[in-house]
Amino acid sequence: MKGKKLIFSSVLLITIFSFFAFSSPGQRYFEIAKNLEIFATLFKEVNAMYVDEVNPNETIKVGIDAMLASLDPYTNYIPEDQIEDYRTMSTGQYAGIGAVTGRMNGKIKIMMLVEGHSAQNNGLHIGDEVIKIDGIDVTNMNNEEIGELMKGQANTSVSLTVLRYGHEDPLTLDFKREKVKIKNVPYYGMVSNDIGYIKQTQFTMQAGKEVSDALNELKDKGAKKVILDLRGNPGGLLMEAVNITNVFIPKGKEVVSTKGKLEENNSTYKTLNSPDDTEIPIAVLINSGSASASEIVAGTIQDYDRGVIIGEKSFGKGLVQQTRPLSYNAQLKVTTAKYYTPSGRCIQALDYSHRNDDGSVGKVPDSLKVEFFTQNHRSVYDGGGIDPDIEVEHEKISPISLTLYTNGLIFDFASKYHAEHDKIAPAKDFELSDAEYDEFVKWLKDKDYGYTTDAEKTLEDLNEYAHEEKYYSEIEGQLKALKATLMESKSNDLYDFKKQLKTILEEEITSRYYLDNGSIESTFDHDTDIKTAKLILNDSEKYYSILKSN
Repeated sequence: MKGKKLIFSSVLLITIFSFFAFSSPGQRYFEIAKNLEIFATLFKEVNAMYVDEVNPNETIKVGIDAMLASLDPYTNYIPEDQIEDYRTMSTGQYAGIGAVTGRMNGKIKIMMLVEGHSAQNNGLHIGDEVIKIDGIDVTNMNNEEIGELMKGQANTSVSLTVLRYGHEDPLTLDFKREKVKIKNVPYYGMVSNDIGYIKQTQFTMQAGKEVSDALNELKDKGAKKVILDLRGNPGGLLMEAVNITNVFIPKGKEVVSTKGKLEENNSTYKTLNSPDDTEIPIAVLINSGSASASEIVAGTIQDYDRGVIIGEKSFGKGLVQQTRPLSYNAQLKVTTAKYYTPSGRCIQALDYSHRNDDGSVGKVPDSLKVEFFTQNHRSVYDGGGIDPDIEVEHEKISPISLTLYTNGLIFDFASKYHAEHDKIAPAKDFELSDAEYDEFVKWLKDKDYGYTTDAEKTLEDLNEYAHEEKYYSEIEGQLKALKATLMESKSNDLYDFKKQLKTILEEEITSRYYLDNGSIESTFDHDTDIKTAKLILNDSEKYYSILKSN
């Protein structure tokens, strides 16, 4: 009996312990402690026993990154040595020379210069190939290593040795590092006598002030309507989205609300200041690259029927992140809430909490999307980004254009053109002549740029099916004749797609002379979104009819 009582008591104690250990939140704490201990002992064994030397920083970071990747793409670990890069992304400021580098065909090229800074002032050119920094060969370095050498303390010196088109010998140029601020609004100007244009590319500090200043300067120049271009803008600081919306929407209006697991992450953000202009007609341009804070601005303007949204469906990022301090000066950027526009919709497109069996993430199905209403009772929907009021169809980029661009041949020809022409017409007026385009075609003759057209891919599939189904011998002649016809047609692609290629070339060439301003202004005449916005803004009846109730 004593033995049975002992056994019963033991079972009861285990049951009680199990209840408390595995019930929530106790169960979670136990599982966390257990798995952390397993991870620590596993790493110790790998470190001790693995055949090669293990770098603890790299190995642990891979593990952390993989763990966070199972949540969503925006929850990230930021180690101490990457904090400065993160600050640059959130503030738009860094200490450097004002040059953007990129790798093209294995070479490190200067891709863009920040106007008014050391790189431009001391003679660096877009297209220059960087081979040394402070005498150190960088040709085999990765982008992070090159970035470390380029950046540094303000008022310190750095030298770049570059290869430049038209110069036989390398050039060594000296620069002084300085505080560089990447503008949220890199360009604003007039696209017609009474329509102003504001290009906004990010949401770092002072974004709202930059948009406000741009609007007021454009109004001084005669702007009676305005285009706000948020295409390709991935977002940034939530409060700057509120500030930008406040330029056009009255004080005290709700812009966005956030809801998370913790009460402290549930907030409502309203406009705090008197607006600049609540009447001026607005066209907001968005595309699939417009995300997060861009979608808050576009969604709020749409919900209040304050302006017309033009372009294509936005990205669909309705998640809010905060940074949290970790040990050893590291940080965690973690998703803490979802955001909701004034109508009540969350535009998050992907459901990371319900993954498919293969780990992939599916979009919210149309059947689960909920209808909401704007101030004028127009229908809008959640679960998939911001739908434009006017959807614009865009010309598909041709395989020849894509190949020449990605292979850097358009970029290199622009560098050649710049070296051979001291000046060009203003960016809005610049046009490549037919003779200059013929020169481009001639220059390409000894360049390697093989590509496959959609028609060729289809023919290859047809060949494969014909062999599989034993029809090939019967249609071999027709297939070969079709291939010959396709190859002949393909040889004419440089002239069949001349208009498209000229447009891309003109944008690249104008950037050599006028930097970002030039590449933006050169697109005004053929940008379908801008042309659509101008048509809508110039037709008051059409503009206001879009904003009325459905």
